[in-house]
Amino acid sequence: MPKTFFITTAIDYTNSPPHIGHAYEKVLADVIARYHRLKGEKVFFLTGVDQHGQKVAQSAAKIGCPPSDFVKGITQKFIDLWSKLDVRYDEWAETTSERHKKVVQGILQRLFDAGQIYKDKQAGYYSIRQEQFLTDKERGPDDEFGAEWGEVEFREEENYYFKLSQHKEWLLRYIANRKDAVIPDFRQTELRNAVEKLSGDLCISRPKSRLDWGIELPFDKDFVTYVWFDALTNYISFAGYDPALSTLNSAASAQLRLGKQPSAFLEKWPALQIIGKDILVPAHGIYWLIMLHAIGFPDDQMPQLLVHGWWNLRGAKMSKSSGNIIDPFVLADKYDLDALRYYLMSDIVTGQDADFSEERLIERYNTDLANNLGNLLNRTLNMSHRYRAGRLRRPSENLKLPDDAIDGYKQLLNEFTAIEVPARPDVMTERSLYVASVLNGFIEVRSPWKLAKSSRAEDSEFLEGLLYDCAEALRILGILISPVLPKAAHGIFNQLNWKMDLSGKDERFSLADAEWGRLPDGHVVGKPVPLFPRIETSG
Repeated sequence: MPKTFFITTAIDYTNSPPHIGHAYEKVLADVIARYHRLKGEKVFFLTGVDQHGQKVAQSAAKIGCPPSDFVKGITQKFIDLWSKLDVRYDEWAETTSERHKKVVQGILQRLFDAGQIYKDKQAGYYSIRQEQFLTDKERGPDDEFGAEWGEVEFREEENYYFKLSQHKEWLLRYIANRKDAVIPDFRQTELRNAVEKLSGDLCISRPKSRLDWGIELPFDKDFVTYVWFDALTNYISFAGYDPALSTLNSAASAQLRLGKQPSAFLEKWPALQIIGKDILVPAHGIYWLIMLHAIGFPDDQMPQLLVHGWWNLRGAKMSKSSGNIIDPFVLADKYDLDALRYYLMSDIVTGQDADFSEERLIERYNTDLANNLGNLLNRTLNMSHRYRAGRLRRPSENLKLPDDAIDGYKQLLNEFTAIEVPARPDVMTERSLYVASVLNGFIEVRSPWKLAKSSRAEDSEFLEGLLYDCAEALRILGILISPVLPKAAHGIFNQLNWKMDLSGKDERFSLADAEWGRLPDGHVVGKPVPLFPRIETSG
């Protein structure tokens, strides 16, 4: 069966509204998904919200509403933002759904029956903020628990535990054998170091006596499952996984262990999962991979983890408690959609941190988009109408241009279209805009306004070739920038009067069309409209 490219992001916690970090992660995933669609691949893009937990219950209680109503309001904010940012996902995950609950309880029951989950009593210090018991490893140099843990109290209670430590050696072997389990590679090193320190098992329940906002354990009605077997399971529950159809027998063949799963699941999995660096260890790199191994997933069916960094503000991590959150709704309303998407994808190296700057957003937009790409489109169409009534003439095969700029440009396009996975959208956009700058420079050097005044036949022929090449370059650039700048890509095609029957539809763009010479002889381009109006600032 044909493989579907499956991309998913960490689901967003509904205890507070979205911030710029959420926006970056989802736009990054959207860009990668669009790139694979551009290649003609079938794509399944999953994202959603994590709605359970003690913090949600506490926040709802503070304003006097049921948790279900509280998460509904926050959930809508995420949905509205993804619509505003033109993030096109294929499936929406909500952990309160019955579909998800059924899969979570099925997995828990199978692991319990297999002896992988047991009940035990724990006594120790508990962080109310982080909703977890702490060990001496969490103490600071002064032997105290740091402020990051919030209020800490001593507790003693019974809970259920998953035999995490039993799978430590497997996880170390898996990481050693698969060099691209985590990207970028320095994050894989970070994960391996964390696994080597792994000890103890994982508490996976909370007594209903203090938390009833969660999925009930199928084998004990007095407990709900904690976040790990709830939120993490969304990656497979909303992709069609059925816990009743896999085997937990690790000695069975890989094909047997997952072979009975529905075809809708098998054609998608494994996934590329995009997560922030703060949830690699321990949640996704340790808990999630071990959970999958424990329920029968073979090594070659483990997801690949793409780990991104943080957007900081003046060198400090953004946080609600610090009051330095950047509201993406405000930015999206203040600036053009393409301005925000372009900045988020171009001013950070995937995997690294970056410092958010509104001034930098404006500067990059004006320099790279307005003055470069937008200028190329505007002057190309203006000259085409001024000198040739908007009608393009394909250069003759024997016309030898006196400069190799266009040939070099074509080579650059060939290199671009060879990119396999754009885990670096900053490079993708940089290379595209470099092409635009080459053409703008070429126009300045060849001075078409002078060629138009010449009575020499060769100058007239060269002018027509130049106008065609610029328009054809813009057509291909429209394709190449479409994953990052979908609105602008449609704008370019509209002004080129190209594929108008698909205006506004993603099917308008295909890497198969990024082949030089597709604009026919005699094609008439449209009139120019400013694609990227400059952002003017006062002072």
